[in-house]
Amino acid sequence: MAAQAQGSELVNVVVLLAAGVIAVPVFKRIGLGSVLGYLAAGLAIGPFGLGFFADPQAILHVAELGVVMFLFIIGLEMRPSHLWSLRREIFGLGTAQIALCSAAMTGVGLLFGFPPVVAFIGAMGFVLTSTAIVMQILGERGDLALPRGQRIVSILLFEDLLIVPLLALVALMAPPDASGATHSRWLDIGIAMASLATLLAAGIWLLNPLFRVLAAAKAREVMTAAALLVVLGAALLMQIGGLSMAMGAFLAGVLLSESTFRHQLEADVEPFRGILLGLFFLSVGMSLNLTVVAANWPLIVGGVLALMVVKAVCIYIVARLLKSCHTESLDRAVLMAQGGEFAFVLFSAAAAAKLIDAEINANLTAIVVLSMTLTPLAIIALRKLSPKIALSLEGVDEPNGLSGSVLLIGFGRFGQVVSQSLLARGVEVSIIDTDVEMIESAQTFGFKVYYGDGTRLDVLHASGAGSAQLIAICIDDRAAATVTAQLIKHEFPQARLLARSFDREHALDLVHAGVDLQVRETFESAMRFGEAALVELGVPVDEAAEVVADIRRRDAERFELELVGGVRAGTSLLYGNMQQTPLIAPKPRPSRRDHEEEHAPGISA
Repeated sequence: MAAQAQGSELVNVVVLLAAGVIAVPVFKRIGLGSVLGYLAAGLAIGPFGLGFFADPQAILHVAELGVVMFLFIIGLEMRPSHLWSLRREIFGLGTAQIALCSAAMTGVGLLFGFPPVVAFIGAMGFVLTSTAIVMQILGERGDLALPRGQRIVSILLFEDLLIVPLLALVALMAPPDASGATHSRWLDIGIAMASLATLLAAGIWLLNPLFRVLAAAKAREVMTAAALLVVLGAALLMQIGGLSMAMGAFLAGVLLSESTFRHQLEADVEPFRGILLGLFFLSVGMSLNLTVVAANWPLIVGGVLALMVVKAVCIYIVARLLKSCHTESLDRAVLMAQGGEFAFVLFSAAAAAKLIDAEINANLTAIVVLSMTLTPLAIIALRKLSPKIALSLEGVDEPNGLSGSVLLIGFGRFGQVVSQSLLARGVEVSIIDTDVEMIESAQTFGFKVYYGDGTRLDVLHASGAGSAQLIAICIDDRAAATVTAQLIKHEFPQARLLARSFDREHALDLVHAGVDLQVRETFESAMRFGEAALVELGVPVDEAAEVVADIRRRDAERFELELVGGVRAGTSLLYGNMQQTPLIAPKPRPSRRDHEEEHAPGISA
C-alpha cells in the first residue's frame, strides 16, 4: 500500500512537470505567453479537465511559496534608499488607485444585488491585483527596472500591505458568535508588531554575520539551504503574526539588498522561485470550478467583465490624473485589471467569519480566477489593437543632400570604433542610424548623426550614397544588413562596399550579396585574445604570432571552400580538442622567485 501511495505521488509530480514543460513552450511559440500556458495546463489536468488532481487548493498552498520567493528576489533589488525614493508612488499612487477602484467596484456589487457587506468584500478582494501574474509579465517584457514598471511594483507592494488591515476589518465585521474569539484583538496586533520587529532585528544584526560564517565554510549546498531558510523563515514569521508571507519575504530581501551576498542569494533562490511560481499558475488553473461557472454563468461572466472594465477605467483615470501618458496609463489599466491571489485569502477569512456563504465564496473565487486567466489575453489584444506609436524625431535631423566621401550606416559600438580611423585622417563621413536615443546621445559627444534607414532607397540617395567613394554597413541587424548590401550593390556600384557580419553564415550571405569586404564582428578580437592567451601560457611572442597567422590562413582557406560547399565545408582545417598532441607545447612560465633571481643586482645572466 505504501509503495502504491508513493507511486501515485510520483505520477502527480510527473504530470505537473509534464504539463508545464509541454504547455509553456507551445503557448510562448504562438505568442500567448507563459502565464496563459500554465493556466491552461492547470485547467487541463485539474478536477474539471483530465482529473489527475482532485484538490487543487492543497497544491495552491505550497505553490504560494513561489510568490513568496518572487517577492524576496524583488526585495533584493530594492535597496532601502531606492524604496524610500518610491514612497510617493507606494503610498500616494497606491492609495489613490485603491480608493477609487474599491468604491467603484463596491457599487458594481450593489448593482448586482449583493448586500453591502458582500459587495464590499468582493470589491476589496478584486482590488488586490495578482502580484504573480503582473510581475511575471513585467519580467518577460523587461519592464521591471523601467520607471513605468517601478510604478506598478510600488502599487503592488501597497496592495500586499493592504491585506493586513483588510483581514483585521473582516474580523471586526464578523458577528460575535461567528468569530469565536476568546482572546483580545489587541493581542493579535501585538503579535503582529512583535513578528515584524523580530524580522527587522534579525535582518539588521543577524543575517549578514550568518552568511559570512557560512561563506567561510565554503559549502555551496549550505549557502543554498541558508537562502531558503531566510525566505521561508521570514514568511513563517509573518504568517505567525497574521501578516502577509510575501511581504515578510520582501522585507527580508530589502534588508539583504546591500549585502555582499545579494547576488549569491538571488542565484540560489531563483530556480526554486521559477518552479514554484509555475506551480502556482498551474494550481490557479486547476482552481477554476467549471461546475460553479456553468451553474452561475450569467453572474460570473457578467461579474468578470463588469469588474475588469470598471477597475481598468479607474486605474486609467488615476494614472492620467497623476501625469502618466495615455500609452502607459492604458497598459497599466489592462495589466492590473484582474483580481489576485490574496483575494482567495480574504474570501476564505470572510467565509470563516460567516460574512459570506459557501456559494458566494465559490462565485467570487471563480470570478477572480477567470479574470486572472483573461489578463494575458487582454494584454495580447491590447498589443494587437493599439496603433503603432509614431516615432518622435524632435531635435533629430533627417539626411538631405549629404555628400561625404564615406557613408556610415549604423552608429552603434561597432560603427563608432570604425569612424575613429576615418575621422582621424580627415575623411568626410556622413552617418545615419535609426536609434533616436543614440543619435541624441551622440550629439553630446560631438557627432552629427542623421536619422535614416539604410534599407530604403530614398534615404540612401538623400544620404549621398550616389557620390560616396565607400559605404560601410555597421548595423546590428543581420537581415537588414544583407538587404542593405544587396540594394547598395545594385543601385550604387561606384562605391566600395564594406559590411559588418555576425558569423560565418552571415559573412557568406554578404559575400554573395556582393560586398567588397566583410569583417566578422568578433573574429579579430578573438584572434587577439587567443594570441594573448598563448603568451600568458609562456609561448614566446613570435611563436604565438606564427600560430595566429596559421589560424588566420586556415580560416581564409576554409571560407573559400564554404563559398562553394556551404558552412560545413572545410571543417578539416579546424583544430579540434579531440586531438591528443597540442599544436605547440606551452612552456612553463618562470616563477616570481626565478624572475627576481634573474634580475637581481650583481647576478650575471
